[in-house]
Amino acid sequence: MKLIINGETKEFNENITLEKALEELGLTGKVMAAAVNMEIVKQDKWNVHVLRDMDKLELLDFVGGG
Repeated sequence: MKLIINGETKEFNENITLEKALEELGLTGKVMAAAVNMEIVKQDKWNVHVLRDMDKLELLDFVGGG
């Protein structure tokens, strides 16, 4: 299946959770917030939120600045 992640299309296996997708992308511990199809998914639900073909994910990391 295809997922659109921050505007870039990536291929994944069917029935993948948001948490597993982050693991496969090497982003575990780096992503602070995630939205699927413009809806925020809380971190405690990442392990049960199953993604569907052509879902649009926005993955955000907070960076301090000054």
